[in-house]
Amino acid sequence: MHCLGAEYLVSAERAPRQREWRPQIYRKCTDTAWLFLFFLFWTGLVFIMGYSVVAGAAGRLLFGYDSFGKVCGKKNSPVEGAPLSGQDMTLKKHVFFMNSCNLEVKGMRLDRTALCVSSCPEEQLDSLEEVQLFANTSGSFLCVYSLNSFNYTHSPKADSLCPRLPVPPSKSFPLFNRCIPQTPECYSLFASVWINDGDTLHRILSGIMSGRDTILGLCILTLALSLAMMFTFRFITTLLVNIFISLVILGLLFVCGVLWWLYYDYTNDLSIELDTERENMKCVLGFAIVSTGITAVLLVLIFVLRKRIKLTVELFQITNKAISSAPFLLFQPLWTFTILIFFWVLWVAVLLSLGTAGAAQVMEGGQVEYKPLSGIRYMWSYHLIGLIWTSEFILACQQMTIAGAVVTCYFNRSKNDPPDRPILSSLSILFFYHQGTLVKGSFLIPVVRIPRIIVMSMQNALKEQHGALSRYLFRCCYCCFWCLDKYLLHLNQNAYTTTAINGTDFCTSAKDAFKILSKNSSHFTSINCFGDFIIFLGKVLVVCFTVFGGLMAFNYNRAFQVWAVPLLLVAFFAYLVAHSFLSVFETVLDALFLCFAVDLETNDGSSEKPYFMDQEFLSFVKKSNKLNNARARQDEHSLKNDEGTELQTIAR
Repeated sequence: MHCLGAEYLVSAERAPRQREWRPQIYRKCTDTAWLFLFFLFWTGLVFIMGYSVVAGAAGRLLFGYDSFGKVCGKKNSPVEGAPLSGQDMTLKKHVFFMNSCNLEVKGMRLDRTALCVSSCPEEQLDSLEEVQLFANTSGSFLCVYSLNSFNYTHSPKADSLCPRLPVPPSKSFPLFNRCIPQTPECYSLFASVWINDGDTLHRILSGIMSGRDTILGLCILTLALSLAMMFTFRFITTLLVNIFISLVILGLLFVCGVLWWLYYDYTNDLSIELDTERENMKCVLGFAIVSTGITAVLLVLIFVLRKRIKLTVELFQITNKAISSAPFLLFQPLWTFTILIFFWVLWVAVLLSLGTAGAAQVMEGGQVEYKPLSGIRYMWSYHLIGLIWTSEFILACQQMTIAGAVVTCYFNRSKNDPPDRPILSSLSILFFYHQGTLVKGSFLIPVVRIPRIIVMSMQNALKEQHGALSRYLFRCCYCCFWCLDKYLLHLNQNAYTTTAINGTDFCTSAKDAFKILSKNSSHFTSINCFGDFIIFLGKVLVVCFTVFGGLMAFNYNRAFQVWAVPLLLVAFFAYLVAHSFLSVFETVLDALFLCFAVDLETNDGSSEKPYFMDQEFLSFVKKSNKLNNARARQDEHSLKNDEGTELQTIAR
């Protein structure tokens, strides 16, 4: 993309000298090579999308398919060498698995004989006569297509071409249209193969679709709670903060108590026989342990930082004053979230098509098996990098848009006359000059996350083959990558704000931001961290109430449903939505303090170089510095007293 705006000339000096901070003056296209690289990368993604449409067959996964190469509910083309392929299955929309209650099915996995039928048998069929009657009355043939229903009771091959008796009652599964056995014994065997078949996609989607109504209600609850939290932070007071912290404490304790109570209820339930119930019990124990650890850490932090509540209220009042100059900043998460949802849906659709891209091979008995095409695994890896990189780029656009609007309002001499359309101005500067900088910054995230995913996959794959030392090393590597990921996210945010101020490239902006924040860290580090901590508690509160609602809803139908995966996804979605909405305050806070550091660096408060900050912000910083200095003197005095007492004791 070529530069659409002219470069502003700042100085005619030719001699090299130290570059100064020049808010909203210096502006040129930055990191254009990275923008070109991103364009080439997306060219590859578009190619993969086209290839998935041509070679993929997502309909086989979504609608189900039989063992002879036919998609149920669709018209099919014949496969060469498979005489039972190519039939019209428009009226046969359900997949019926033969011998779903047979113990040998565990060894056969999911490639056992499957047929397309018009309806699932809702009552148990005990004889071939009943199977024949069911076929004649419902038009649903449960034996292999080559056997006519008239010969169900006469053909000597009926035992091998028809399902083993008795045929259990079954019900069609919502998404994949599979006939799922309904008796507990058969469901336990079937679910242990179908749900735990190593296909993570099947596992996740099965849990989601079986509880889709509950999940939809929890998502609506999450949106409502996130909006309520945004309203709370927008009009925050000391009373609201105290109520808010009390709710966080109660929510954490309540969720932990409910999880441990559910685990106790599972362990004392003598009727637990299904694999799904036992798996739910293990997941409840894991959730309880993790939530208890998180609760303990957060309660300690709340107790230690409780005396900063009044200062935090003043901090958020200053933040809200900055937002008031550009109130549409609060709506930025809406369009960001909309774009992300659209991109994620497209990404999943391409993933499904890639997962079903395969060449048909005819096996013994005329059955058809689809073998993955060569190079598909490389496309999956490329597609995964595209997911992380593009998602981070979209989030970076929101961060820099908010930071640019804050910068425009902060470095405005006339506080009574705010700039017109600061958000549009920030967006125009972003797209005309600094897309390459966002591409470069967002690329650092997959560079760290991809190795972290690989380390986690290797740990899961080799956990039974390695000892405790190897597992410890894997966990250390994972923690290191996680810490680096968090540091890069903070570094990127400061680099984007510096780019919005100076118009420099990513590396220069990151270096300048690190230097100036290190020089002025005594002014705002503790205050900014505590403000971010309060925002994090808001996200925790949303997740707590959402998870509690999910626990109550999912527990009513725990026998035939593995609800651990959908509950985990609901918790992740709740945190993502809360983060999307509340990150506005977090970004404004970080941008304000960086602007304050630049203000201190370039001005001294004199009539020649007055500060850009208003008196309210300046008095807040002075008050916080006095508080920090008083605590430092108190700690020093306490240390001296301890030393004096110790010396006096020795003298005796």
